[in-house]
This record gives sequence, structure tokens and C-alpha cells, in this order.
Amino acid sequence: MKLVIISDAWRPQVNGVVRTLERVAAELIALGDEVEVIGPDRFRSFAMPGYADIRLAVLPRAALARMLDALRPDALHIATEGPLGFAARAICIRRGWRFTTSFHTRFAEYIAARTRLPPGPIWALLRRFHNAGAGTFAATPSLQQELAQRGFRRILPWTRGVDLRLFQEGARDAWAGLPRPIFLYAGRVAVEKNIAAFLELQLPGTKVVVGDGPQRASLQARYPSVHFAGWRHGEALAHAYRGADVMVFPSRTDTFGLVLLEAMACGTPVAAFPVMGPRDVVGQGGVLDEDLRRACLAAMDVPRAMARAEAERFSWPACAAAFKAHLIEI
Repeated sequence: MKLVIISDAWRPQVNGVVRTLERVAAELIALGDEVEVIGPDRFRSFAMPGYADIRLAVLPRAALARMLDALRPDALHIATEGPLGFAARAICIRRGWRFTTSFHTRFAEYIAARTRLPPGPIWALLRRFHNAGAGTFAATPSLQQELAQRGFRRILPWTRGVDLRLFQEGARDAWAGLPRPIFLYAGRVAVEKNIAAFLELQLPGTKVVVGDGPQRASLQARYPSVHFAGWRHGEALAHAYRGADVMVFPSRTDTFGLVLLEAMACGTPVAAFPVMGPRDVVGQGGVLDEDLRRACLAAMDVPRAMARAEAERFSWPACAAAFKAHLIEI
């Protein structure tokens, strides 16, 4: 099979969408499929306002059409609802091509968090975007249910995976010298991640933030006692997870949360709100509570082996297999 994936989220961005697409593409290529990911790096682009590291393609439709003519894919998947996603959707509709989409990001809530605009019109636009396709991939039962209630059609289950060889239990000395216990947040440092809800908590030990983003400078100035470590990747990221006593996930808007799986695979239990993402992923590997401080303190009593066992329910080969099973020939 020759597959083309269109995504506005692609290297060098660092986020769950990029990691998911990278791993799925690698798994399918290893099985003999041809996979081409077309991202903003192939077009003239500009920095997304408020996110200097996110580039958006400028008027990509004509160039994208030429790329698709050259590639002649058997199947086409549109992963995001940005300039490339809308251009690909328009090309497919004009040509009568069938395509699939996936729902990764609750843009309506993200935009509302940044601008206070009502989310209703954004949801209507997203529904129109996805309903033009032959199926919309959604990661969790909670997300699938919400999309159905909002009028999305042909919703298909597509979970996520975790590299259980990279993210595993081991030495826990990553934060030697910092007072314990270590409460860790990992991910993009942005307003929609609700990080201040974690940093405001009165907790023993040390709060650590691994990651970067547009809100880092303001949060670092506001919370000088918090250790901001910047981005960690690969083994360094796994080492950071292992060294923590609790992984704190304060987001209320994520649709999944790959970092939850990565932390639990390293044996680190999770503290989070009982919302979409954690509600579907954490299981016995942590504590969910509307009182996030109470969840953090209780999560310290969750056996690390139990957190690891929850993560072992997920794998990238299974994720890639489900992805391929839902694809539609053009």
C-alpha cells in the first residue's frame, strides 16, 4: 500500500501528534508499506502566533496537488485541521477521492482558553471538516462519545502506543540534589495545558517542569521555586520520568496524553483530573481527582509496578495495525 499522510503538525515540532505519526509511519514501513508524510517543512510557512516553533504552510494547495500527482497514493489520511489539512480536503473533494481524518486536538477549547471566543462555531467548523471524509479516527471511548454527540459521523477507534523498551523502570537518580518527593510535569508549556493548576499546589518536595513553550517565561518568573528543565528526548526523557515520584497531568483539554503512557511505562504513577484522556488511559496506574493536590499525594502510594502494568496494555504495533485497518482506498 502507498499511503500519504497530510499533517500540519510535523518535524521539528515536538508534540504527541508528531510522535504518533512518526511511530505509525515507521511501523507500517517496517511491514512493507510505502508511507509519505507531507508537513509544513515542504512549503513556504510562517510562525503560528504565540507558538514560534509551530510553522503553518502558506497557500499550499497548488504545490500539494502537484505532490499528490507525483506520489499517486492508494490511500490518503488527513491528520490535522490546519492549512495543509484544509488544502488536502479541498483537493480530495474536487477530485472525488475518498480520505480519512483523525481528531487529535480540541481546538475549540484551545482557542477559547487563549481568546475567550465561544467554542461553538469552532466545533461546527471541525464537524464540517471531518464529516467530509470516509471516517474520523478518535483515540479514546470518551472522545468517540463526545464527537458522536456533537454530530461527527463515521467515528473509528484508534488508540495510541508507547515504546516499552525505551520507557521502562531503572535508575531513579535524574533529580538527585532536589528535595523529594519529585512531582513532574512533562509536555508543552502553554496556557491550554493548565500548568498553573499544578504549580499553585502546596506540595512537599520539588515541582519539576520538563518541556518548553510560550508560557515558560511567565511561569518561571511567577514560580521561582519550580525547577524548569527544558525539553528532554529519548533516554533523557525516560530518565526524567523514572526519577519522579508522581507525574502530574493538569490538562483538562487533551484528547489522550502520550506522556501519561510514557511516565507509567517508567513506573511513575499519574495524578490528574478525572477528564478525557486520563479517564481512558490511567486506570490503576495513578489517581484521578478534582482535587489535584489530593490526587498528587495519593498517587505516591500507587505501586510503581502497577503503573507499568497499565502502560503495557498499549503498543505501537497495535496502534499502527488499527490505523491501517481503517484506511480507505482513494
